Amino acid sequence: MLRRFMISMLLILSVFAIFGVVTAQDSATPGPLFEVTNKYTMATVVKITGIAWFDRMEQGIGWFGQDFPSVTAFQQGPAEADAAQQVQVIEDLIAQGVDSLCVIPFQPETVEPVLQRAREQGIVVITHESSAQQNIDFDIEAFDNAAFGRNLMDNLAERMNFEGEYTVFVGSLTSKTHNEWVDSAIAHQIATYPNMTLVGDKNESFDDPQVAYEKMQELLVQFPNLRGVQGSASTDVAGVGQAVEEAGLQDEIVVVGTSLPSIARDLIPTGAVDMISFWDPAYAGYACNLIALTMLEGKMPSQLTDGTGLPPFLSFGFPNLPGYGSMTLNNGKAFYGSAWVEVTAENLANYDF
Repeated sequence: MLRRFMISMLLILSVFAIFGVVTAQDSATPGPLFEVTNKYTMATVVKITGIAWFDRMEQGIGWFGQDFPSVTAFQQGPAEADAAQQVQVIEDLIAQGVDSLCVIPFQPETVEPVLQRAREQGIVVITHESSAQQNIDFDIEAFDNAAFGRNLMDNLAERMNFEGEYTVFVGSLTSKTHNEWVDSAIAHQIATYPNMTLVGDKNESFDDPQVAYEKMQELLVQFPNLRGVQGSASTDVAGVGQAVEEAGLQDEIVVVGTSLPSIARDLIPTGAVDMISFWDPAYAGYACNLIALTMLEGKMPSQLTDGTGLPPFLSFGFPNLPGYGSMTLNNGKAFYGSAWVEVTAENLANYDF
């Protein structure tokens, strides 16, 4: 049942409409920032192919390629959420001689050696969702991960009336961003909501809704007083929400997490999923490649200091890239935007991707 549900959700991605309104932005790209005359091959490597989150990112890569016609931009990734398979994809791209790599690591430490080899061969390397990565030129984040995690916990706590048992899901115990969100949320709960209690360990879903579904079924038996769940992988709330709905507990258990409307659309109106928060992966993919291109074209300033906004060439004339018009630099390599949004039953109709 769940797999049929996910297939139907993926079909929604045939129509991408930003903020649920068909505008010029839906049929046109964000627009080139500067003229590029050199030819480049630019690859984006995602954690896993075939899920809605990275299908949406591929849309942004397509926009980027249209805006810069001398650039060949494309996306690849493993068929499974597997670190070794992702490393092999990167190795193959290095062998092909790509000019840049934008990588969303499944396991950040596992890709360090292969990213080092890429840089040694003169390939520009940008990561996303991996702010502490070492062998890179820059990392780009949609927002500060600790703040995002705290915000998810605030939403969970309010809907739980600030009391009761809750649990958390991550795509992988080695996924840096997922664990940053969850660790920040748990610390925030302990400091702010003392009547809430975390039960069990972090639940690992491997970005698979079926795994999240089956794990949630086990948790419902193991913790009969469970009243809240925070998900991290985009598919977590789909699996968790389906289990909650089948058990008839949508009015008893609060489910919040990172996802997309196209994944959770049928579960939000029923209350099986209460709130999702996300950043638009299409714009994240675009922004990741834009930074790589500015480096390839020699347009990145030689000196960037922590806490300063990106220079005008990255924000001027780019109003249609929400969340990335102005970014700050932290730890010398990680750029942070301000790109998260929240969706509930009240505003679900405004989002259609």
